[in-house]
Amino acid sequence: MEKRIDVVENGIYAVWEVDQEGILKLLHFAACPFDGQTIHVTAKERAFRFIEMNLSGFDRPYERHGNKYVATAPGYRLKYVSHEDIRNEIGRCLTFVLRDEMTDVYVDAMVQFYDGISVVRIWQRVRNEGTERQTLEYLSSFHLTGIGKEGICPPEEKIAVSIPCNGWQRELNWKTASLPQWGMDRVQPAGRQRSSNYISVSNTGNWSTKEYLPMGYVENREDGNGIFFQIEHNGSWHWELGDQEGYLYLALSGPDELHSHWYEDLEPGESFTGIPVSVGVTAGGFDRAMEELTKYRRRIRRKNRDNETLPVIFNDYMNCLWGKPSAELEFPLVDAAAEAGCEYFCIDCGWYSDGAWWDSVGEWRESRMRFPNGVKEVTDYIRSRGMVPGLWLEIEVMGIHCKLAQELPDSWFFRRHGKRVYDRSRYQLDFGNPQVRSHADAVVDRLVQEYGIGYIKMDYNIEPGIGTENGADSVGGGLLRHERGYLEWLDGVFRRYPGLVIENCSSGGLRMDYAMLSRYSIQSTSDQENYLNYATIAANAPTAVTPEQSAVWAYPMEHGETDEKAVREEVAFNMVNAMLLRIHQSGHLVNLAREHRMLVREAIQVYRQIRGDIKEALPFWPLGLSGFGDEWVCLGLRKGRRRYLAVWRREGDKPCQTFPLPDLKGKKMDAVCLYPSYHSDRFAWQQNTGIFSVCLEREKTARLFLLEERE
Repeated sequence: MEKRIDVVENGIYAVWEVDQEGILKLLHFAACPFDGQTIHVTAKERAFRFIEMNLSGFDRPYERHGNKYVATAPGYRLKYVSHEDIRNEIGRCLTFVLRDEMTDVYVDAMVQFYDGISVVRIWQRVRNEGTERQTLEYLSSFHLTGIGKEGICPPEEKIAVSIPCNGWQRELNWKTASLPQWGMDRVQPAGRQRSSNYISVSNTGNWSTKEYLPMGYVENREDGNGIFFQIEHNGSWHWELGDQEGYLYLALSGPDELHSHWYEDLEPGESFTGIPVSVGVTAGGFDRAMEELTKYRRRIRRKNRDNETLPVIFNDYMNCLWGKPSAELEFPLVDAAAEAGCEYFCIDCGWYSDGAWWDSVGEWRESRMRFPNGVKEVTDYIRSRGMVPGLWLEIEVMGIHCKLAQELPDSWFFRRHGKRVYDRSRYQLDFGNPQVRSHADAVVDRLVQEYGIGYIKMDYNIEPGIGTENGADSVGGGLLRHERGYLEWLDGVFRRYPGLVIENCSSGGLRMDYAMLSRYSIQSTSDQENYLNYATIAANAPTAVTPEQSAVWAYPMEHGETDEKAVREEVAFNMVNAMLLRIHQSGHLVNLAREHRMLVREAIQVYRQIRGDIKEALPFWPLGLSGFGDEWVCLGLRKGRRRYLAVWRREGDKPCQTFPLPDLKGKKMDAVCLYPSYHSDRFAWQQNTGIFSVCLEREKTARLFLLEERE
C-alpha cells in the first residue's frame, strides 16, 4: 500500500506518506512546500516515523545510539490503518489510526488545525485491543524528522536552537545557540550522522517550569524556516532534538519512564490518552512565531471576563507587608490602593496564622490575632472602596505541623515506599483522590461565600519530586493522575464561579504552562525583588504567556534616597515594567511621598486607557529578547495602526538607542511618550529608515511610547 496525504492549511505545509509496508511517515512539516529531493530514499526506510512508542519487552531492529527516542519498539512497526479528514468549528482535523499487528495495540493520532493560525495541536490515544497486558513506557506527542533539511549548508552551520531557561527570580531567560554550542558536534560524514548525544530538555515533577519552559524554537537560518512548539502539561515532560539517518528530528512528549519514572499498564480493552502539544511554523523569524503562538493561546484559553477587562490588582506582599498582614495595616493600604485606581485588592499569605506559618499551613482559618474582627471586616471594607477582595491560598499543600494533616489518612498525600513525601516541611496533597478535591472545594466555597472574595492568588512552593505510588502503576503515573485531577478540580471551580479570578502563582513563574493557563486567566511571572532585573522578565513575558495574562509586580519602594530625580525615575521604571502586561501593584503606597503616589496613579490611568488594545495586541522585540545584562531593553505590542513600546535603560554608558521597526518603514507615524508625563527626553521617528530613536540621559530610567500611523 502506498499513499500520500498532502495538507496545506494556514501557512503550514504537511506531507504524510504510507510506504509499501504500510508504515505512516511524516515527511514534511514546514512553512514552505515539500521538495521530495531533500530526503534520501535510504533514510526513509528507518526514519520519518510519525509516532514513536515504547512498550515493554520488545527489541529494536536497529541501533539508536544512547537514550534517544528513535527506533522505538513497537513504534518502528506501527502500520497505517486509516485516517479521517474533517472540518469542525475550529478548523481542519485529521485523525490517523495506526496498529501494531503483533500486539493488537492501536494508536489514534489527532492533528487539529486552527483557522487563521499557523499552529496545530496534536495528541494521541493508545488502545490495547489485544489479549495481553501491555506496558507503555513512552509515547511521542509529536515526532518530526527532517528539521532543516532544506538548503545545502550543514546543520551545524545553519541551525539555531532557542531554549527558554527558567528559574526562581530569573524567569524567561532565553538562550540561542548553534548545534555545536549546545553540544551536538558532527562525528561522522554528512548523511551518516548517528551520534549518541542530543539536545535533551526535561522537567520531572510537579513544578512544571522550575528549570525550563516547555517550549522552544528551532530555525534554519539558510532558508528562514522556523518551527516552534509548546508542551501543554502541568508536570513531567520531555523534548529532544537529535539525529537519525543523517537528519535532525524533534520529539515532544509528556512523562516517560527514562526521565520521569512513568509507565502505564494497559489491560486488554484499556486506553491511555497522551499529552497534547502545539507545533507551529513560520518563515518570518522568532517574532512571527510568537505572534502565532499568542493567537493560538488566546484561541484555546477558557473564555473569561478578566482577560477582556484587564483589571488592576493590588497585592500586599512584594516590598510591602511581606506576608505579615493585619487589619491595622490593611485598612490604610486599601485606601491608598483605591486612590491609585486599583480594582482588585488581594491579602497575601499570613492571614490564617498568628505567627510563623510555613510548616503549619493547611486549615485556612483566619487568625483572630491579625484580624480581631475577622477577615470579613477587611474584605467588606475593600468592597466599600470599590474594589474586589482577594485572598492568598496554597491549596495543594499541608504543613507537617498542620493539625488537620495529622488527622487525615496517608491516602490523601503523596507517598513513596509507603511513607509520606516531605518537601520543605510540607506534605503534597494528592488531587487524584476525590476526597482531596472535595476538601479543596469546601475551602474555596467557604472563602467565596463567607468572605465574598472574587480573587484567589493560588500559590505553590514545593517540589514533591517524581510522583506518588497512590493508585497508579508507577510513581510517575501517580503524578500524572494527580495533575489531571487538579485540572479537573480547577474546571469544577470555574463552573461554579465563572467570575472568580484565580492567579496561577508558583513561587513566581515556576508553573507557566498552558495546561494551567488554558484555565487560569492570569499568571505570576516572577517574585523578582529587584525592579531593574524585572525589566528583562517583563519584556520576555509574552513569549510564555499572552500579554493580558502576564502579571508583573510594580512596587515603588520606600527608602532614604535623597536624590529626588532618582526616586522619581525609580517609581516610573517600576510602573513601566507592568504597563504593557498586567499591573500587579504593590509597594507600600501608604509610605510613599504624595508626588510618588501620584506617579503610580498616573501610570494606572494611562494603563486603563490602553488596556483595550493590550488584550488583542501581538508582541514584538525591536532589540531581540532581553538578557539580564543588557543596558537597553524593549518590548513592543502591535495593534492595528498603533505600536506601543516599553523602553528601559538600565546601567551603562550608552544614553541613546535606536529601535528598528522595518514594517513601518516609509510610513508617517506620530510618536508620543505616554508615561511619565514629566519627561523631557528626546525621541524621533525616522520615516525613511524605519527607525525610532530615543535618548534617556539618566541611567535606570524607563518610558512608555506610542507610535501611531497617520490616517
